[in-house]
Amino acid sequence: MVGQTLGTAVTTLMVVFILPVYIFLLLFYKVLLLNFLYESFVEENSTQVADILKQTKSAIQSYMIGLLIEALIVAAMNSTALLILGVKYAVLLGLIGALLNMLPYIGGIIAIALPLLMATVTKTGFSTQLGIIIAYIIIQFIDNNFLIPKIVSSKVQINALVSIIIVLLGGALWGVAGMFLSIPFVAILKIICDRVDDMKPLGKLLGDEIPTKHKGLIWGRRKAKASLSEAIISNTK
Repeated sequence: MVGQTLGTAVTTLMVVFILPVYIFLLLFYKVLLLNFLYESFVEENSTQVADILKQTKSAIQSYMIGLLIEALIVAAMNSTALLILGVKYAVLLGLIGALLNMLPYIGGIIAIALPLLMATVTKTGFSTQLGIIIAYIIIQFIDNNFLIPKIVSSKVQINALVSIIIVLLGGALWGVAGMFLSIPFVAILKIICDRVDDMKPLGKLLGDEIPTKHKGLIWGRRKAKASLSEAIISNTK
């Protein structure tokens, strides 16, 4: 367990330090990458490609706004819980915990370890520590099952079921980086699917629009009517 924790911490730090390098290179080669995308398609589809790129940029920006809103709500819940429990520097620890919460696995461990350490140093007994653990478990449950699907995923128009599954798959395939990149990747995939006729059903499956009618029933009725008309025609003959 110690080895896995250290490995996750090292991986997270590597991602944090190498991320500015990736951003710099993407910005530096922005024109080259855009020209490649435009030249990969025929000229008559250039307008559609530009529309997809524009929507992709908007989706990523919305995703970042969703993460910020989620962090503010988590910070408010953390601070409120720590204030009720009487932990010193509750607001500061709540804010730090919300920022660390963006880092999967290791971020949550550090976020709960800091107030536990503060309570151990400043208070006697273990009732406060137990209250912190219970409060953070409840906050994590709310965050993982309500805030992320409803706020973060809704900003990129991805439904809650897909967002939870894709985050778990991203973590299993690519670790910490996969959990961060999974939702933006699916958002981009949905934008592309919505523009390709053969992939529109997949785009609807990924989206957050819930249909009000079951098409299978409609098709079943149509099929039944067709069968009845065929029977009438055959009897007339």
